[in-house]
Amino acid sequence: MNSFVGLAAAPEMAQFNQDTWWIWVIKAVFIVVFLIFSVIFALWFERRLLARMQNRLGPNTVGPLGLLQSFPDALKLLMKEDFFLKGADKVVYFIAPAISALCAFTIMAVIPMGPSVNLFGHITPLQLTDSPVALLFVLAVAALGEYGLVLGGWSARSTLPLYGSVRSATQMISYELAQGLSLVTLFVVNGSMSASGIVSAQTSIWNIFILLPAFLVYLVTMFGEANRLPFDLPEAENEIVAGPHTEYSSMKFGWYYLSEYINMLNLSMLATTLFLGGWRAGPIIGTLFNLVGADANAGWWGMLWFLGKTWTFMGVFVWVRGTLIRFRYDQFMKLGWKGLIPAALIWLAIVMVVFGVNTVYAINVQAVMIILSIGFALIMLIWAFGDDTYHPSQAEIIAEREKVGFTGFEDGYPVPPLPGQHLPPSPRAGRRAANSMQQPALMANSKAATAQEVSND
Repeated sequence: MNSFVGLAAAPEMAQFNQDTWWIWVIKAVFIVVFLIFSVIFALWFERRLLARMQNRLGPNTVGPLGLLQSFPDALKLLMKEDFFLKGADKVVYFIAPAISALCAFTIMAVIPMGPSVNLFGHITPLQLTDSPVALLFVLAVAALGEYGLVLGGWSARSTLPLYGSVRSATQMISYELAQGLSLVTLFVVNGSMSASGIVSAQTSIWNIFILLPAFLVYLVTMFGEANRLPFDLPEAENEIVAGPHTEYSSMKFGWYYLSEYINMLNLSMLATTLFLGGWRAGPIIGTLFNLVGADANAGWWGMLWFLGKTWTFMGVFVWVRGTLIRFRYDQFMKLGWKGLIPAALIWLAIVMVVFGVNTVYAINVQAVMIILSIGFALIMLIWAFGDDTYHPSQAEIIAEREKVGFTGFEDGYPVPPLPGQHLPPSPRAGRRAANSMQQPALMANSKAATAQEVSND
């Protein structure tokens, strides 16, 4: 027993000693094809699920249940007119979408989709490659992928894409800090930064039970990393049209679109790997398989459990999009810097204290971690959703507004007249009223002058 890890024996990495060059090619091609077809399915999945939530039909004409609707949509992108902006930085403008797409495709290379299987007579893990620092590689590639959005908006030499790229950069900095801190506790507890090693460390208990606060932080940062509602501020269509890719068309825009959905899949697969036992079946499924004399974690069954967990997280992405509205930018930054980052740091300190105590006095680390995990998660939820401030009634708010009058601002933000407020009288309207009052007198004087002229004649 590793006294520092405390929860399990030192996790083992996957073995690739029987892999050959053609197995690597098969795995690499599978990853590319799997991600592309997963995006095509995700488009249909999202539109159908949102339609169900909003009492609509969704795609239902092209193919059975509308399953083939994504193919003409992709064909439309391929056939649309492509163009280059006259004032853009041509080289950067062209390669920026490729950077985002390439980084999105790369991340899945280190994610284990299942245990070792027999592939054409070779025992090989359902994973392209692994490394003792695979999770650091994932974080680095994810950060590099943001350069695609930043450079795309900057190279267009246009105002709104530049705004989107700056927002994307600040969002990456804010939320990757919190995400990285949440993963540090996971590395400490599992004693590994290898993807397959972390899955191996969850043989007895999943990380979500002993690292629930880290999971909650990661869950929120998933939406910030993927630029999805309620954190889709880099491409807020009511403010900056489409953000960094406003000036892109055809497949240059298509690469951005593809990378967004692949990043959703990557984040879902990482959440599955890091917190939900990866490809391992849960205890209930494992028990059912044991009753019939089978192993739920053997062979190709692992891929089925892995995909089921991954698409559960994809469903959460869609559910949140259909439920929440977009955050204001100041709310978004406050949540990241004053909420998630301090919470991740405090949880990291708690975990280090537990393992520090364990090196001096032998304690049941697993039980202590579960209790502290639930307790700190409740504190986080109370901080996020609890509100003990006094909220005045609507009548009190209206009375206060009538007393102050219309200023054009509410809580520091420009607003139209709210209930209890009225626009001040317009100077132009006052002049018009004065003119309308003077008009009869002018007409009477004009008639009198005309009559006097007639009498003089």
